[in-house]
Amino acid sequence: MMLDRLQAVEDRYERLNELLSDPDIISDSKKLREYSKEQSDIQETVDVYRQYKNVYEELQDAKAMLKEETDADMREMVKEEVSELETSEKDLAERLKILLIPKDPNDDKNVIVEIRGAAGGDEAALFAGDLYRMYSRYAEAQGWKTEIIEANYTEIGGFKEVIFMINGNGAYSKLKFENGAHRVQRVPETESGGRIHTSTATVAVLPEAEEVEIEINEKDIRVDTFASSGAGGQSVNTTMSAVRLTHIPTGTVVSCQDERSQIKNKEKAMKVLRARIYDKLQREVQSEYDQNRKQAVGTGDRSERIRTYNFPQNRVTDHRIGLTIQKLDQILQGKLDDVIDALIMDYQAKRMEESNDA
Repeated sequence: MMLDRLQAVEDRYERLNELLSDPDIISDSKKLREYSKEQSDIQETVDVYRQYKNVYEELQDAKAMLKEETDADMREMVKEEVSELETSEKDLAERLKILLIPKDPNDDKNVIVEIRGAAGGDEAALFAGDLYRMYSRYAEAQGWKTEIIEANYTEIGGFKEVIFMINGNGAYSKLKFENGAHRVQRVPETESGGRIHTSTATVAVLPEAEEVEIEINEKDIRVDTFASSGAGGQSVNTTMSAVRLTHIPTGTVVSCQDERSQIKNKEKAMKVLRARIYDKLQREVQSEYDQNRKQAVGTGDRSERIRTYNFPQNRVTDHRIGLTIQKLDQILQGKLDDVIDALIMDYQAKRMEESNDA
């Protein structure tokens, strides 16, 4: 059955090759872009499948040779070749199983990340700042661009709330598992008694929604303008450049004052508004057909504690997959690969189990 699905993917790839050479398609920019993306999405699957077919054929030839060969030395050489090919065949088959997992249509998108200090007052705000720097450094290491959309600073540093965009191919595929409540255990700088405090911050990761994916009627948006303010509430701009958008049908409210230009602030706010409404609609669709299902990751349940950062023991624990790493200092510097790769592997394993049970 898996081979039938793979052959269908290869056949579709060949058909896309024909379509992309068709003058009518070439002259239609929308179809050309659509087919080019579809082909790009299945390119790796086709390449690996072709590798698999070559290895399979070589393995059958080697096995046939082993049956006919009588020379002892030659038989040993062929046996070794068979063993190597069997290992390659198994590895490629496992890789193909992963590649056949239905792809999240949002995986290639940019993301909008919202971090808010929750329980813990000033310490929660400082932790929100730590998380912002962690994701910013991770994005930088990936070659992605980070841009603040809205920030509500506290006087001692950190954020009550910070909203920022990460532009980069595949950003959502890596960061979508960060949705949830993050907990920190440490001795605050303001604590004279040396007692460990527990604070939390929430993280929401939203895929950027394009205008073609979600249409928002301008008549449904109330636009308010106000004067920007800086860290600690100081007025930094006497012009009415800050913008607040309210989507009346859903009650979604977004503010932006990071830019000096009202037009730029409105553009940024619209990106967040579109992403939040898109995220809300996706969740409604998900709950309609899968109301009782609970996934260990990827549900985006922001009330659930997903990870603990323990400073005294330099330890980070992801509670969803039981992962504990004694590298908190490195992780806060943006070295998140060990955590994110483990979450992706766990997600893929669960999807493969579901596919087998179906």
